[in-house]
Amino acid sequence: MNREDKCFYFWQKWLTYANVLTIGIGLLVAFAGNSWVFDLHNKYTIEVFFDGQTLNHETMALKNWLFGIIGGTIVGFHILMVMISENSFKKKELWAYQAMWLALLSWFLIDSSISMYYKAIHNIIIINLFALILIGLPLVMTRKYFY
Repeated sequence: MNREDKCFYFWQKWLTYANVLTIGIGLLVAFAGNSWVFDLHNKYTIEVFFDGQTLNHETMALKNWLFGIIGGTIVGFHILMVMISENSFKKKELWAYQAMWLALLSWFLIDSSISMYYKAIHNIIIINLFALILIGLPLVMTRKYFY
């Protein structure tokens, strides 16, 4: 394997493993959204939307339900990203590269815009920017292999 192939392989595997990691995070969101892992995010969410007050049972049930469906969506999205990375992206098919960028940027822009509108800036900083960099970096680093 030459140097160029090794470089592409490194970034392609980064992309796969970053998405596998995100699948794990999605499972945590769905099934452990109240665990210590999300303490900071939950704290800021409660401050922004509930003035820091303790959530009642019904509101907590709604939050847990929303985290469940958000976690499921995260898992499904990133399973698809892994499958693309390990197949068409690995074969350097242009559509796979473009689809991954389109999916990542559309999620980021919609999620971040809504978060900004509701002044939930913590979501952009803690979640969105981290994911954008984690998954966007290998896309930036592999651009030359597709164009």
